[in-house]
Amino acid sequence: MATIIRMPSVLAGSEEAAIASWLVTPGQTVAVGDPLAEIETEKAVVEYNSEDAGVVGRVLLEPGEAGEIGAPIAVLIAEGETDADIDAALGQAPAAAVSGPDSAPDATERDPDGGTPVVEAASLEAAAASAAPAAAAPGAAAPVSAPVESADDHARLFMSPIARKLAKERGLDAAAITGTGPGGRIVRRDVEVAEAPTAPAPAEAAPAAAAPTAERASVAPEPAAATSAPDGTELVPHTPMRKAIARRLTESKSTVPHFYLTAECRVDELLALRARVNETSSVRVSVNDFVLKAVAAAFQAVPEANVTWSDEGMRVHSSVDIAVAVATDGGLVTPVVRGVDARSLSSVSTAVADLAGRAKAKKLKQSELEGGSFSVSNLGMYGTLEFAAILNPPHSGILAVGAAKPQPVVVDGELAVATVMRCTLSVDHRAVDGALAARWLAAFQQAVENPLSILV
Repeated sequence: MATIIRMPSVLAGSEEAAIASWLVTPGQTVAVGDPLAEIETEKAVVEYNSEDAGVVGRVLLEPGEAGEIGAPIAVLIAEGETDADIDAALGQAPAAAVSGPDSAPDATERDPDGGTPVVEAASLEAAAASAAPAAAAPGAAAPVSAPVESADDHARLFMSPIARKLAKERGLDAAAITGTGPGGRIVRRDVEVAEAPTAPAPAEAAPAAAAPTAERASVAPEPAAATSAPDGTELVPHTPMRKAIARRLTESKSTVPHFYLTAECRVDELLALRARVNETSSVRVSVNDFVLKAVAAAFQAVPEANVTWSDEGMRVHSSVDIAVAVATDGGLVTPVVRGVDARSLSSVSTAVADLAGRAKAKKLKQSELEGGSFSVSNLGMYGTLEFAAILNPPHSGILAVGAAKPQPVVVDGELAVATVMRCTLSVDHRAVDGALAARWLAAFQQAVENPLSILV
């Protein structure tokens, strides 16, 4: 029995994902747990393992192509099954094969979220639709390629979900697009080269309208904003990562009550200690590594602040897991360093370097982007003196770290010069009140200004 493999929901809240690469080929036998493909989400590349055993009968998305969560991406077949069984599973069996009520496909699919086999609804719909004309005209075989008139014709086209979505956005008639994918499947590239419907040309432009159709179809239409904007601007489509960042930060800023506290930390001793550590250690540590250890020390001093809000109740965290903001070419990602409170300074430095390197290569695991209660965003290396960061849900706090700069300070009633680093704490007021946040920030400042306590 053919089994449909669907795009897994590997990233919470995402609507689509892409095939980064296939780890199997058609005809290859796979067992439960064998890696099938690398799935590229908005922020990571995740290895997807098979939940069923069988032979890879067909892959439906090429590497680089995206599909909606839950859309078919491959079909597993049993020994001896053929392309006809695959077509039946996908709801594409010839009309003659489904003209009788007893020949409806019996393929099952794997629910990507729950793993429960369910009946392939599209195949049943196709069977009922193709049986109708046969009953109306006995002995007359319905053409295989003839579409069945209904309000949902496009659902029965052999077309990838992303191609269907793109065709709808461009106002294209999917039935008029020629598919170049496996078995004539319409894929994204077919939609991109298809010609959008145009308004009737003026009389003086009639000769141009008579250009050969093949020539027009061979050139992909450029985005309208790139050619029609009077100010010369160009529209660059959003990447999935940029959409995810926009969605999550808009949700955070509009639904989470933020408040902010700022502290000025003198870091002369910290900078001197860092220089001594780097002279003797094989692992070079950064100011940000000290900041992470100071954050952990503050949570050890004020453990009641290590919480996150949920609708069911307050989640109290026993370890200090800190998300570190990493800038990549595609946008911002926040991998989580686990157990910072129990790690040495060099271990924190090694972990951050590893996560940052794999974040820029989009090789993070999904589990490395989840969890934690707190985030750190450091723009000090760019010379930014002070900024306020937006909370990274579901974290209850994020620390925005600015540049360390010499400035006048008052020490024991006398004017002096010290290197000062401004840190702004953004807090979720649902989880942490002002006085508690102030105590935490004071503990953080104490740890930064007495860096030896961090190493003990």
